[in-house]
Amino acid sequence: MDISDDGPKLDSEWGEVGNNVCGVLRGCRDASGVAQHFVRAGWSSRSSSWHGYEVETGWCQLEVDPVEGPDVLLNGVVDPQRFDELGGLLHRFGLRYSLELYEEDNTLVREIQA
Repeated sequence: MDISDDGPKLDSEWGEVGNNVCGVLRGCRDASGVAQHFVRAGWSSRSSSWHGYEVETGWCQLEVDPVEGPDVLLNGVVDPQRFDELGGLLHRFGLRYSLELYEEDNTLVREIQA
């Protein structure tokens, strides 16, 4: 199941931040499969386009969008204190990824590649 309303909604303090995280899941063509991973981890998920999903928990909200080729794009908002936790979650899902965290002025703060 790639759609679920069971998980927590994004805390209001992060809803006001604006996008501060983006990434690429390499060799992962199916956004539905990615959404399923998040649902199994307790996040909510909903369809956001023909093939894209929005996944959400109290500290993070991501758009999961397939693109031409073998990758899936991520972008959204994350509690900066939990950026490494997001990376750890993708690692536990068995995904190859790169993630970037930005400040409000679009300055790159951190980057993780795995």
